[in-house]
Amino acid sequence: MAAPDFYLSDRQRALQQALRDFVAREITPLAAASDATEHFPVELFPRLGALGYLGLRFPEEYGGAGGSNLDYALLCEELAYGSGGIALGIYVHMALACSALLAFGSDALKQEWLVPALRGDKIGAWGFAEAGAGSDAASIATRAVMSGDGYVLNGTKLFITNAPIADFLVVVASTAPDQGLKGLSLFLVPRDTPGFRVGATLSKLGVRASEMAELVFEDCRVPREYLLGREHRGFLDALRTLTLGRIASAAFATGIARAALDATVEHARTRVQFGQPIGSFQAVRFGIVDMAMQIEAARLLCHRAAMAADRNLPHGREASMAKLFATEACTRITERALHYHGATGFMADSPVQRWYRDCKVFEFGEGSSELQREMIAREIGL
Repeated sequence: MAAPDFYLSDRQRALQQALRDFVAREITPLAAASDATEHFPVELFPRLGALGYLGLRFPEEYGGAGGSNLDYALLCEELAYGSGGIALGIYVHMALACSALLAFGSDALKQEWLVPALRGDKIGAWGFAEAGAGSDAASIATRAVMSGDGYVLNGTKLFITNAPIADFLVVVASTAPDQGLKGLSLFLVPRDTPGFRVGATLSKLGVRASEMAELVFEDCRVPREYLLGREHRGFLDALRTLTLGRIASAAFATGIARAALDATVEHARTRVQFGQPIGSFQAVRFGIVDMAMQIEAARLLCHRAAMAADRNLPHGREASMAKLFATEACTRITERALHYHGATGFMADSPVQRWYRDCKVFEFGEGSSELQREMIAREIGL
């Protein structure tokens, strides 16, 4: 058993333990089937909402539970320990869709959409990526043109997590195409809006419990009050809140890696070869030690970034370092876990192969490793 992190308060340790109990009871038993069927267990949303977990970091006036970015990092790690795919679906709902509503929605929109979303009664998605626009947001081709008392959206989004199950989406569209990145706006689009439909569902290598599809907008009209934030500047304003996505990625990676480590330690104790547990062989034992050290370092980097954000200190470099180190460490750790488990880990019914498949998306989601290195290099003066 690892020593408790010295900087966590008694309340946070209690939160951490409650989350571990919830995940063991409600998420881990669903992880394999959700992965195999590529189905998100939507019944988890109201359960998470009833316990206040969906409301972490959100103000109480909208049904939130308050709390800090460090609390949120604890949540992300524990959810991912149970299932990386389920954790991803919850993250998109909370950190992207709900956070955009909180930051930029009118009070009326918050009452109509955010309050039930934090209860888990409505599910949100983030409509950003396109076939030609990932890290290059300036290439977004979806257009929103002012018409009468609203906007008309046309275009297609791709790789949208939660799209098949979402009740509403926060969509990034260009309102000033000649301005590139400075001409992107955010819109709330309810699922039943005429002219909007969910397109083809998409099958993935990993995080398969999170459902994904394309979005299609064909003369989709939304009222003017569904513009979130400033016209032409909504996306740039939202970028200030997306730094936390890198912290979440680091926490997800730490949770998946920790699950892989725990399983590998147990396997090393019980798997006997040549008359002794494989954990008695120095090569295996030392490899597992390296896994454990990398997890501790990843968690500390993640929590340092979260605590800097909680103190309103600069934390861009810290978030990038945490995300970069933790996600790449997770890939190494899950590969070693699969290696040490041998054929048993390679079987479809083993969680080890699922962790191995789940880890990679966190390396390129929320900004690739190469992008993180570029940002860190600028931060340190290169």
